[in-house]
Amino acid sequence: MSEFDKRTNIVSEEELLGQKRFAEKAGALLSSRYAEMPKACVVTYGCQQNVADSEKIKGILELIGYSFTDERTEAKLVIFNTCAVREHAEDRVFGNVGALKKYKLANPDVIIAVCGCMVQQKHIAEKFKKSYPFVDLVFGTHTVHRLPTLLYRTLTSKKRVFETPDIDGVIAEGVPVRRDDVSKAWLPIMYGCNNFCTYCIVPYVRGRERSRNEQDIINEFKQLVENGCKEIMLLGQNVNSYGKDLSPKVSFSQLLRDLNAIDGDFRIRFMTSHPKDCTKELIDTVASCEKVARHLHLPFQSGSNRVLKAMNRGYTREQYKELIDYARSVMGDELSVTSDIIVGFPGETYEDFCQTLSLVSEIKATSLFTFIYSPRKGTPAAEMDDPVPEREKSKWFKELTDLQEEISASQMELHKGKTYKCYVYGKGKLADNYVAARNDGDLIIEFEGDESLIGTFQTIKVIQPLTFVMRGELVKEKTV
Repeated sequence: MSEFDKRTNIVSEEELLGQKRFAEKAGALLSSRYAEMPKACVVTYGCQQNVADSEKIKGILELIGYSFTDERTEAKLVIFNTCAVREHAEDRVFGNVGALKKYKLANPDVIIAVCGCMVQQKHIAEKFKKSYPFVDLVFGTHTVHRLPTLLYRTLTSKKRVFETPDIDGVIAEGVPVRRDDVSKAWLPIMYGCNNFCTYCIVPYVRGRERSRNEQDIINEFKQLVENGCKEIMLLGQNVNSYGKDLSPKVSFSQLLRDLNAIDGDFRIRFMTSHPKDCTKELIDTVASCEKVARHLHLPFQSGSNRVLKAMNRGYTREQYKELIDYARSVMGDELSVTSDIIVGFPGETYEDFCQTLSLVSEIKATSLFTFIYSPRKGTPAAEMDDPVPEREKSKWFKELTDLQEEISASQMELHKGKTYKCYVYGKGKLADNYVAARNDGDLIIEFEGDESLIGTFQTIKVIQPLTFVMRGELVKEKTV
């Protein structure tokens, strides 16, 4: 197990230097075995934090000497970075790992690894140990920085390597990162969660909340801006809790103000916010910081106070509505609100669900991320009575999505004829010659334009609102 300061859970410099030495040893070993350095394939499931973790995994593998491929059967190392939030995601992982069994049997020198949230659950790690004997390496969420050691052990030992320590989690600074997009970046500011919502596995697999030192965040942020990054997403299971564990304490609002003051042309986004920790100070900060996006992703999960209490969410629908009303009072039409909703929580009645529908109608979110409840072994909700059949929950789900589709379309109409500074992030879907961009409120606008605009800010006028996207036109070319 790695050495770290048990007071702060910060991995020591000595440990990190040791990992660099193991990276060199692993690289030398691979160089002696292969005429050309082998390729690695990293497959990522789940949230933005998992994507950020995969970028660290790729950074470590690049340090060792691997090149990369998206084709699993071209790789000598395949790593599945997994998600445990819903059963469907886990089933996909089991299916995709199982599909590589024949490839592994035909190529015994190939290393197959599984990491991330799934395997931090003991019963899942045990399943891989017993039922997937062709999986060579399994490591949890707290040991990504130890990948050089774990990989070296896998390369030099005939034994399979499993490392999923049950700890509160660590912070490892200075781990190399290989970013998938040089103009857009994920920047974790904290890890873990203390909320223990009764349906959620995250606190069990990600550990307790632990904030990165503010200066470390600022230094990494400045480097991203100097490298030409235009959009930077601050990540945390609950960014509103940032800094509560630091001494001296630093609030998330203060961090936003300090990052906003950095010179450069960039946009700051953040997720995810928890309503119980969302303050008027934070909303005022977003409104006053010109480089912070006017987008609030604030999951409310249910509109029923009874269900919210059973979920252990720590707020009421009235408190949530007050936050949204205040945010709109200070940001007006500039503000875009998105949220998450769980349909069919154990014990939820149709009357409870109707309260969710009424809250959806009241807040008029731009879009919603909606899910039918998925039981997670080890959480309190998994032990609750759940008498409503899946087919009934599916009917509720359709009722919700139909309502939100109408609301989304009406919200989009509010933007017709307006002009926005947008970040162009990729190819569009409306036509072959279209590119796609996001405005300050995280709304997608597609317009006719050359792919050379990708990775830049452009001024776009909305000419045709659709349901979940808008058609626009380039007002002026300003490549920055």
